[in-house]
Amino acid sequence: MNYIKITPIDIANGTGCRVVLWTSGCSHHCKECHNPETWNENAGQPFDDNAMKELMSALDKKYIQGITFSGGDPLYKNNIQTVTEIAKEIKKRFPQKDIWLYTGYLYEDIKDYEIMKYLDILVDGEFEIDKKDITLLFRGSSNQRLIDVQKTRKTGEIILYRS
Repeated sequence: MNYIKITPIDIANGTGCRVVLWTSGCSHHCKECHNPETWNENAGQPFDDNAMKELMSALDKKYIQGITFSGGDPLYKNNIQTVTEIAKEIKKRFPQKDIWLYTGYLYEDIKDYEIMKYLDILVDGEFEIDKKDITLLFRGSSNQRLIDVQKTRKTGEIILYRS
């Protein structure tokens, strides 16, 4: 998996102060995407042991609430395995930290993926320019949902996150 960058402090991609891992590769190619430079799976650099150390060091701060996986699409075919391994390791090392993930896929299509065991909040759905709404928290268009993954997994009904 390649990644574009690790942002050690971010307040725009989830609640609280967060670390963001920006993955490379996306097949959705949403019209007017705000990160088209992340579509190319070969952009950026390989996620290696040094990147993992950088990520874990950034997360090991008391003021960091959690991590957000964005991109690109963290669930892109070349990313899903590595992102799942990273999420699993984060929950092991930092069980109190929350994990958010942005994807163009719908929850209903990915609900059985292993990564769902580790996610707290999923922002699902492609960005749709005709549904753009700058008043929405943590998403760009009204079709996208903020899903409380763990409550949804327990109940079987989609439970939307309310901040």
